Amino acid sequence: MDAPRIRPLEPPYDEELATTLRRLMGGVDAEPLALFRTIAHHPQLLERFRSMGTLLLNYGDVAPRERELVILRTTARCEAWYEWSVHVEVFAAQVGLDDAAVHATTVVPLTPEGLSVEDRLILELSDALHDSAAVPDRIWTALAASHSPAQLLELLALAGQYRGVSYYVNAIGIEPEPWAPVPAVARVAP
Repeated sequence: MDAPRIRPLEPPYDEELATTLRRLMGGVDAEPLALFRTIAHHPQLLERFRSMGTLLLNYGDVAPRERELVILRTTARCEAWYEWSVHVEVFAAQVGLDDAAVHATTVVPLTPEGLSVEDRLILELSDALHDSAAVPDRIWTALAASHSPAQLLELLALAGQYRGVSYYVNAIGIEPEPWAPVPAVARVAP
């Protein structure tokens, strides 16, 4: 695809849309992401998208490191490199993910080298949801031993939300943000 199938909206935005875009950007004085400006073609959808994203990124019960591992693995498995790159640039270091952990989110099949038991479990959860939309008992039981029911539900919501984000990114062909270039990601063949 040479160009996005739906071009992001450009300013000036009407007052309501400008407010929603500012809220999506967390009050940061920066151009809204191309993803947000593309979904803005449907303002009601954008507002619901904002609401769920805000909940998961700012008010969730899941540890930020686990949240980002789910997001990175889900978007990597979907090959939604636009979103993967944005989250690497904005959140990875902030939540304590080093280069090895970030790289591990791109390796298929998953390899245990350099991963803690907890990180591997979160990546296995993401893989199971991606591959079958289900979670094997072994993974569920291990997660349930250290996560509340609310956290378990949130992990599922994160994977689902970012699978949906991957649909937007890939189906529309959203172009990379200039400050979050899509890397030449090396993937291990299954």
